[in-house]
Amino acid sequence: MATLREVRLRIKSIRNISQVTRALQAVSTSRVRRATQLLEQTRPYTELAWKVLKHIANQPGRMSLHPLLAEREEIHQALIVMVSGDRGLAGAYNSNIIRYTLQIAQEYEKRDIPVSYVVVGRKGRDVLLRGRKSVVAEFSKLPAFPSFTDVSAIGRLVVDDFLSDNFDEVQLVYTDFKNMMTQIPTRKRILPLPVGEDEQVFELSNVHHLTHEQAAVYTYEPDEGGLLDQIIPRFTAIQIYQAILESLASEHAARMVAMKSATDNAVELANALQLQYNNARQQSITSEMIDIVGGAEALSQSVD
Repeated sequence: MATLREVRLRIKSIRNISQVTRALQAVSTSRVRRATQLLEQTRPYTELAWKVLKHIANQPGRMSLHPLLAEREEIHQALIVMVSGDRGLAGAYNSNIIRYTLQIAQEYEKRDIPVSYVVVGRKGRDVLLRGRKSVVAEFSKLPAFPSFTDVSAIGRLVVDDFLSDNFDEVQLVYTDFKNMMTQIPTRKRILPLPVGEDEQVFELSNVHHLTHEQAAVYTYEPDEGGLLDQIIPRFTAIQIYQAILESLASEHAARMVAMKSATDNAVELANALQLQYNNARQQSITSEMIDIVGGAEALSQSVD
């Protein structure tokens, strides 16, 4: 049985841990709010870009205007862009997205299609490298609240590799932020850009509620091809950027919940140990009093 001193030190240690977890919970609460604000700021641009892109691509014969819209006849090589976190202490956030990514990779491997990875986040990179996976590039230590400029290089890398025929299909895997308690691993094909009638390219921006009627004919300046050259690469990059913001919000929400659970458990354990300490101290005092009374009685009998 632990001594009173050991129990007292353990209580102190647990209470110190609860202070740390409570501070991390407060920080994550603030950051998830900021991440969702950034998420909302990207939506107007995404919606307008998608409207223009959808209108151009759905015109007869327009699908051949840009190679980023053209479906490949066969898929010889696939690329997965996975967004994970740089740090732990976020519950099952990192393990869920890594497991989901490997499941998608297995689908390709069953069809004998090699898979390479572009990884955002140190946790995902470490797992893939330990598993001897083909990691083309990794982006870690991003700012706490990245701007579009901070992550635009990822979009350029993906577009250049696709245009160079290094990959025939690109999947984006990230964690979709629903609310503080729900974050769902999600996949999305970003290249070739899906513009079919049944495709939902950007689920978050609610653009899938747009109608596909093409009653009007518009004239674009410059021509449609010039617009697509600007819109499609940028739209691909904005999808990756928004997915990173979604994942950041999900990570902070998962960390907030995990730290709250850790704080509650620490407080509960400290209270249980405090009760154990009080009972042991009471027993010690009672035992000492019994020894004193017994010694006094033996002394009086000796005197008599």
